Amino acid sequence: MADREKKEQDLFSSAHTLRRRWKDGSLGEVWEDWKWIFGRSRRYWKSILLYTLLGIAGTSLGLVSSVAGKYTIDIITGFQTSRLVTLIVIMVASGLSGLLLESLLSRLSAKLSIRIHNDIQAELFDRIVDADWLALGRFSNGDLLNRFNADVSTVSGNAVSWLPGIIIAVYRFAATFLVILRFDAVMAVIALAGAPVLLVLSRVVLRKQREHGTRVRESASRMMTFEAETFYNFDTVKSFGAASQQSGKLRKLQDIHKKLTLDYNLFSIGTNALMTVLNTLLQFAAFGYCLFRLWTGGITYGTMTLFLQQRSSLTSTFHSVVSMIPAFLNSSVSAHRLRELMDLPRESHIPESGALDALAADGFTLELRDADFGYIPEKNVLTGSDLTAAPGEIVALVGASGEGKTTLIRLLLGLVRPQRGEAAILASDGSRVPLNADTRHLIAYVPQGNTLLSGTIAENLRLARPDASDGELIDALKAACAWEFVSGLPEGLQSTVGERGRGLSEGQAQRIAIARALLRGAPVLLLDEATSALDVATERKVLRSILRAHPNRTCIITTHRPSVLSLCRRVYRVMDGRLTELTEEESARMVMEF
Repeated sequence: MADREKKEQDLFSSAHTLRRRWKDGSLGEVWEDWKWIFGRSRRYWKSILLYTLLGIAGTSLGLVSSVAGKYTIDIITGFQTSRLVTLIVIMVASGLSGLLLESLLSRLSAKLSIRIHNDIQAELFDRIVDADWLALGRFSNGDLLNRFNADVSTVSGNAVSWLPGIIIAVYRFAATFLVILRFDAVMAVIALAGAPVLLVLSRVVLRKQREHGTRVRESASRMMTFEAETFYNFDTVKSFGAASQQSGKLRKLQDIHKKLTLDYNLFSIGTNALMTVLNTLLQFAAFGYCLFRLWTGGITYGTMTLFLQQRSSLTSTFHSVVSMIPAFLNSSVSAHRLRELMDLPRESHIPESGALDALAADGFTLELRDADFGYIPEKNVLTGSDLTAAPGEIVALVGASGEGKTTLIRLLLGLVRPQRGEAAILASDGSRVPLNADTRHLIAYVPQGNTLLSGTIAENLRLARPDASDGELIDALKAACAWEFVSGLPEGLQSTVGERGRGLSEGQAQRIAIARALLRGAPVLLLDEATSALDVATERKVLRSILRAHPNRTCIITTHRPSVLSLCRRVYRVMDGRLTELTEEESARMVMEF
């Protein structure tokens, strides 16, 4: 009963949405969304057609079995046994055939849904990873994951079942009505009237249901938000000794949720009782008419059984048809959310970038020329910026937090492009290509923070090169000054680390991340505060090792610590939106001040 009430609630809400969209002209958007859905399922049209035909065949066999049952009862009650065996065979055969068709239908539906789900997810994943960085930044990670999973599941399920479901349900409704009409027109009218009567009467309680349901869902959301924030910031909670305080907050939220849930439960019990009474009255009306017709000799016992059985089927089929409206609209909403991602502009791809691969051994120079960039129009983060980083050099970017060092890294990665000026990569033959998505494979990047994944150390390293041998892993760890502690672990390369490098110190995790970038073998290395957790001596040792292992590698490092500036060929300071190259004297003064 609760499921039926929820469907009815969704129906009225959806009907209201349909009327509103009809008035404001946005119903055309629903049609566009469904055209997009049908476009994803078009390649499976033969399987969907088979699904529809199997559904119609199953419905027909069910009706055949019911009619055969009616005649079987009539024969038994009339002591006419001449056709009894034949009718029993028909009942059993149609029942078994219907069961087989239902099983095939369920299997086919599952296979189709999975295929369409995987197709949409794969297409969506490719579009997301190739989307323009700024355009993709409008969506939070949680929203992307919700669309990628929940919305894709909604669309893929209904892409298979919605249109065939409508066809099958309408056929079942019409066929059932005609079967009843064939035996008694008044019975058909009573059966047809029962479903909408229940539906109309149930609308009286929908407003209260919506209020209760909304409060319970909001309470559940508050609890989930509290739990997620607490677990994510567990170190902070423990460091302030606030565990008991958070535990108290959880219990208060639980008490509120318990009260709202029990209130909703009590209301649902009353609603279920009311709906059961109304449904029982309709059943009594139908049963009373059948008894009257049976008493007057107008129908047989078999006809009475058939009518009562199919009246219930007609009511449930009516609910099935109308409850598809919420599914129709929910799929439209999900499809619209997916289309927003599919329509994201792509990253910049420059075909000439492929010619640079043959020159990788010589190294590359990264260069900015009079570059302006801002995330918001008319508000630059960087203005008139120039930078040069050549093979064999370590170039430092220094400056206060928030001045634009990470933005510079994004420009060099080709994630964003200057609004004015140029960001380019230069090869040894003099060729010059703007930094873009197709030059990114020439760059190894170590971002801020702990970027290790749960798994073994070897698995983390092989993210950069899946085919790397154990010897190559060890060489990369040695270059990053990480092999000494990794070799001391009980299982060495096969030692397991937890999510975000749990089980390692911050400095150890950073060195493994640097080793992973070195393993990639890219001619350019970008380190964004990637040595911040290392002590000064280890930091200098790592940077020297990087250049010694690959003399033609270009290395750019952002840092708050001037201690490594003496190793750098060039030092650039980011301040007030401008990039300025420091003189040797200025760099030396920063080191002395540190």
